[in-house]
Amino acid sequence: MADLPGYVRACLHSGKLAFLAILVSGGIVLQILACALYNNWWPMLTVIMYVLLPMPLLFFTGSDGSSLFTESDSGWVNVTKFLTGASAIGSIAIPVILKHAGVIGWGALAMELSSFFVFVIAMMCYIGMSDESSDYSML
Repeated sequence: MADLPGYVRACLHSGKLAFLAILVSGGIVLQILACALYNNWWPMLTVIMYVLLPMPLLFFTGSDGSSLFTESDSGWVNVTKFLTGASAIGSIAIPVILKHAGVIGWGALAMELSSFFVFVIAMMCYIGMSDESSDYSML
């Protein structure tokens, strides 16, 4: 990609950023629709998990985000991996528990889970983009 003119590279970076914005917006819309269409706002509990999900990464790893993808003997990295995994599982478990308790219906459950998977795709795309260039890197 180094042999492309600067304006083409800028356009490609803008397109990737726009794609990320569309994915995240789509996830938010699915989250709100799961509540609004069925006139039941209990599925919004998963937003707590979406807010808590990046917190261990921000607090415990600091600027060394690549350490999450390697085997490590560091206690803080292991705590970060555990808390991030627990938050991710909680994002799936909350709507499933609500459905099991009869609080939400199948449609709301499907929209909640599809919202989660859209967010996961957005995170995977962000990780892929931050690996190839440092323009989008937060960590």
